[in-house]
Amino acid sequence: MTTLTDRPGTALVVVDVQRGVVAGTHERDAVVANVARLVDRAREASVPVVWVAHSSEHLVRGSEEWEYVSELVRDEDEALVHKRYADSFEETDLEGVLARAGVGSLVVAGAQTDECIRSTIHGALTRGYDVTLVGDAHTTEDQTEWGAPPPEAVIAHTNLYWRYHTAPGRTAGVVDTAEVDFSR
Repeated sequence: MTTLTDRPGTALVVVDVQRGVVAGTHERDAVVANVARLVDRAREASVPVVWVAHSSEHLVRGSEEWEYVSELVRDEDEALVHKRYADSFEETDLEGVLARAGVGSLVVAGAQTDECIRSTIHGALTRGYDVTLVGDAHTTEDQTEWGAPPPEAVIAHTNLYWRYHTAPGRTAGVVDTAEVDFSR
């Protein structure tokens, strides 16, 4: 249960599923399809969908690479949070968006597992949110040439440790797309 007791709602947070971020990532098409299913189910349940978009000198805001992938279309009334750091809360309006919506529990999907996903789920938990990571709806690119494990190992390890992560008064967990129930 969230420590944000005045915020009983849940939101789906879609992190950085942008063309230039997910191009060439592990199981890109399957992950994007799972994110699309989550977005559809959240909308059907009237659960807020919050879109997060990263920008940097290599991912210029407004460029084609910065745009979300064509398979995912944000509704005009859904929040778009612009970020420059891995943690989606750092110097953004994400906290305000979630507070206004009465959200204390997050369902998180997107990219990249070893950078923005990990930073965001940890950032959310330390800020008092319950955080569920969708285990088959996040991905990363191959960074083995710089000493990282292969992408499938990065994803599996993140799912393993987040499944058993704990913090006082908050919950963490991992479920697959088929198990996400926004009606609760």
